[in-house]
Amino acid sequence: MRRTLTIFLSLVTALSAVVSAPAAAEPEAFTAPPLRWAPCPEDPGDATLQCATLLVPVDWAHPRGARTEVAVARRLATDPSARIGSLLINPGGPGGSGVDFAIFGQDYFSAELRRHFDLVGFDPRGVARSHPVLCSLDLVQQFPNFVLNDQREFDAVVAYNQRLREDCRQHTGPVFDHVDMLSVVRDMDALRTAVGDRKLTYYGVSYGSLNGQQYAEQFPDRVRAIVADSNMDHSLGTRDFLLTQASTVEDSWREFVAWCDRTAGCALHGRDVRALWNGLLARAERGELPNPFDPTRAWRPEDLIGFILGAFYGPSWSPLAEVLDALDAGRPFLTAQPKAQQGEVVEFFGLAQFCEDWSLPVRDIRQYAELVRAQRRVAPDQRWSSNAFPLTVACFGSPRPVANPQHELRVRDLDRPLLLLNALHDPATGYNWGSNAARQLGREAVLVTYDGWGHGVYGRSECTTTPVDRYLISLTLPARGTHCPGVEPAAGLTVAQRPSPLNRPAFPTTKQQFPY
Repeated sequence: MRRTLTIFLSLVTALSAVVSAPAAAEPEAFTAPPLRWAPCPEDPGDATLQCATLLVPVDWAHPRGARTEVAVARRLATDPSARIGSLLINPGGPGGSGVDFAIFGQDYFSAELRRHFDLVGFDPRGVARSHPVLCSLDLVQQFPNFVLNDQREFDAVVAYNQRLREDCRQHTGPVFDHVDMLSVVRDMDALRTAVGDRKLTYYGVSYGSLNGQQYAEQFPDRVRAIVADSNMDHSLGTRDFLLTQASTVEDSWREFVAWCDRTAGCALHGRDVRALWNGLLARAERGELPNPFDPTRAWRPEDLIGFILGAFYGPSWSPLAEVLDALDAGRPFLTAQPKAQQGEVVEFFGLAQFCEDWSLPVRDIRQYAELVRAQRRVAPDQRWSSNAFPLTVACFGSPRPVANPQHELRVRDLDRPLLLLNALHDPATGYNWGSNAARQLGREAVLVTYDGWGHGVYGRSECTTTPVDRYLISLTLPARGTHCPGVEPAAGLTVAQRPSPLNRPAFPTTKQQFPY
């Protein structure tokens, strides 16, 4: 695995007005050179795992120009006689590795699905093995706090963001300005052709749901079946984006509190969890909460809020309760320490990709402060989303117009609808996003609701797995309005519910990769 600098930031939207969908302009004809499959360096002895490199244009507007490399891995179907084709897969991010997703695909996808499909994953341009975005370590380590107090701090963030963009562009080269989702979608279409599929079969989760949505928008006649799990809503302006994100994190927090109230195995059972939490925040406000990673420094409220968000993904409620109890009592709870970054430049996943997909017009500290107050109103305990708000600030000053601006989805004339999945209590891609994406798609999508918790729906139960497998294999959709019962986490779990390359650690020892 490559050494990466991963940032526990967030997602955010941008235009205050919804714009119309970009036209699906047909690029000049481009045919990728044939893929040359070879053993993967990660496991050269595994004959079912192969790797290759796809050459695509740096700028799809000039397909005869310079090329960039996209790393690809496939895990071969387990029953060649039953093979249907390739299932292109994407674990989200932005910045997630589809190559890793394919390598570990047997831990995530059902045996029946793997029997019928080659699992084909790719690292999107600018990520991991695909010409990663590189930036100076020294500059990245100066990343400013997203909690701003005055116009001077606001201006300093804008200036820093500009320095970082220029630095990353210098170290990365021309591909830095072409890592937006529309470019990735065209890479996907080139990959579909390169693996020999007439139409695309796709599964994408989290930020990878946007790949599926926009592929269907750009190439509706080339879609066989697309599953979008835990959906993005790429239509919202800055305010609505931040409020929907803050509300879904607050919802996950309330679900955790309710679980502790009814579950004897919760370490906080019988206590006033909200009062304990607000007490911890008050200690952090006063500078009296030691940083568990560095006892010489105090934790700020934003550090504490960001730290616990990962527990909502599994969800890993039992260890979260133990950690909050330890913090309240002043007991240590960490055994691992974060590893220092090494070298002069580091791979900086996700930020360039996200800021080319979203426009972030926040004028000044007055508008920023109003957005803070609005988030506090919908999320009085969590205050904001530690996914959304930091990246909002990290994209301040990004050039406009962006390559892939927000817009309502306009998908027409598919052979069959997309299959959307969303959890009712998802801390990252909230049900408010999934239902709104389904509304935009109309009859071109069917939404399955998981009446449970956590991020990512496929594989949580037979009810969430079987409809996806049946759709991808036999093209049979579940009934509209299908709901799957939630599977409540058991007390005492110390890891996420299921092994997967998607699950974040319950309590990260370093800052995490972009979490969508």
